[in-house]
Amino acid sequence: MTSANDETESCCQSGVVSSCSVESIISIDERGQMVLPKEIREKAKIRPGDKLAVLSLEKDGMVCCLSLIKVEELEKMVKSRLGPVMNEAFSR
Repeated sequence: MTSANDETESCCQSGVVSSCSVESIISIDERGQMVLPKEIREKAKIRPGDKLAVLSLEKDGMVCCLSLIKVEELEKMVKSRLGPVMNEAFSR
């Protein structure tokens, strides 16, 4: 059963993610490119033309972690966080 908020909430919001795992080890080629294995693309429903945002975490001035997130999911996260703030700001 899904709630009305399922369409507007990102799967990456805190408390929503149920697991974290290493899906694959990939290599970067000499041009800086990488390939996401077919199994991961299928599992994540990533299709040709989809856009992914690259998020980075820094520690002591060095990037220590990179994450990929579908742009649609990032938009949902931003709207869920900023939407209420913007609504309040414009309702005054």
